[in-house]
Amino acid sequence: MTPWIFIIIAYLLGSIPTAVWIGKLFYNTDVRQHGSRNAGATNTFRVLGKKAGSAVFLLDVTKGYCAVWLVEEFVQTDNINELSAFKISAAVAAVLGHVFPLFAGFKGGKGVATAFGVLLAMTPEAALTCFGIFLLIWLISNFVSLGSIVAAFLYPIIQFLYNPEQDDIILVFSIIIAFTVILSHRTNILRLLNGVETKTYAFRNSTMKKR
Repeated sequence: MTPWIFIIIAYLLGSIPTAVWIGKLFYNTDVRQHGSRNAGATNTFRVLGKKAGSAVFLLDVTKGYCAVWLVEEFVQTDNINELSAFKISAAVAAVLGHVFPLFAGFKGGKGVATAFGVLLAMTPEAALTCFGIFLLIWLISNFVSLGSIVAAFLYPIIQFLYNPEQDDIILVFSIIIAFTVILSHRTNILRLLNGVETKTYAFRNSTMKKR
């Protein structure tokens, strides 16, 4: 199979609207009509509760991970730089699929969980470190967006510290991913600066009931 097929598959994987499907299937609720109206794990967590939010998060991470893993396993090439380029292309396609999902009218989430999945497949040490930073900031501030923004900003730096001799293509990719995540949170940044950002509590249940 041509490697470009796996990039298309990566986009289709990213396009699976887990928040929308889980909300409608198990809660008779379209999360895009509640809360921030975002089809992602954070809004699902806020609207439907910990169980639904955790499921969406794990599935979104899995989408990103599998998109890169498929390239790693099935694309055959002796050129390491070429393989890295295809893995990065699949990673970007998966994140774009989540943000602009084919199966949900091209209106998806912000791609943070899916981005974490692709980073976990490509740079696991840096990804896990950034996830720890994200959790710490979220638990202290109750702002998921703040944790995501700070973790994204630090990712290229942490990735470089783990792999100072990394290929330039990986360094550029890490900067692009960080910029993309931060850009997707531009409205959250404005709300944080204005003191009106919505808090999401890790240990508080949703007010909506399962139907």
